[in-house]
Amino acid sequence: MRDAVEKSNPGREKTDKTSSFGQKARNICADTVIHILLAVGGIVWLLPIFYLIYTAFRVTPSTGIINKLFPDNLELGFGNFTKLFTETDFGIWFWNTLKVATCSCVLTTLFTLATAYALSRMRFKMRKPLMNVMLVLGMFPGFMSMIAVYFILKAMGLTNSHLALILVYSGGAAMGYYISKGFFDTIPHSLEEAAVLDGASQWTIFWRIILPLSKPIVVYTILTSFIGPWGDFIFVNVIINNTTPEKFTLALGLYRLINSDNGAFNLHFTEFCAGASIVGLLIGSLFIFMQKYYVEGVTSGAVKD
Repeated sequence: MRDAVEKSNPGREKTDKTSSFGQKARNICADTVIHILLAVGGIVWLLPIFYLIYTAFRVTPSTGIINKLFPDNLELGFGNFTKLFTETDFGIWFWNTLKVATCSCVLTTLFTLATAYALSRMRFKMRKPLMNVMLVLGMFPGFMSMIAVYFILKAMGLTNSHLALILVYSGGAAMGYYISKGFFDTIPHSLEEAAVLDGASQWTIFWRIILPLSKPIVVYTILTSFIGPWGDFIFVNVIINNTTPEKFTLALGLYRLINSDNGAFNLHFTEFCAGASIVGLLIGSLFIFMQKYYVEGVTSGAVKD
């Protein structure tokens, strides 16, 4: 029956084939355009990274001043890294940043996970309003409170200290609870109920049951809180005195490095790029090593209450 219909309508079969061919051609054109745009976007995204690494290994002229984007004679070496560690306080800045990042990472992780656990597994009267208030407050950028934070720290005698930076970085950590809470919501309540029947306290449940099952979100929280101090410039520039370079973190130290010597920006630009490359290598290595848990923590935490 079907063959008879097709034989009686040969024009329809030709029309269907033409339409199918046109649809395939349009799909190929759309895919080609999308791939070209993605390739261009990838090149644009990679160019600054390539130039940073290239400048970090670039051999500077005898004057130390770079006046050309690309030199006439391409020479690469480790001289900028050597000068960075021997002629600047990069080692001190690196240690200061590592110390602040580690301490704030521990406090931020504890505050965030504890808050997320309380809001996910416990039920109390002001739970919903508290969640909404914290969510709204977390949308405002931290530097809006910069002046108030500075005067509070000054009144407490904590300015120009690493302790102040640690308190600032970890003080508002609880407002980033929502991704961790979403992950905790996916853990079955039956495990918690069984632990309660066995006489376990909330702290025991959190520490010995919930956290071992929440490795992805723990890694995600550790990574995000550890990376923050490495790139922060606003708060450290306000809190740390410019006359005490031994207390600088990397962001402030590298900034002062290329803005020293009467504003000769490009005099130490290659050393600046060398320092930035070291920081980028550190952060990039962490992301590559922890990528599996990081992605799993983000995707698993993206659920509604």
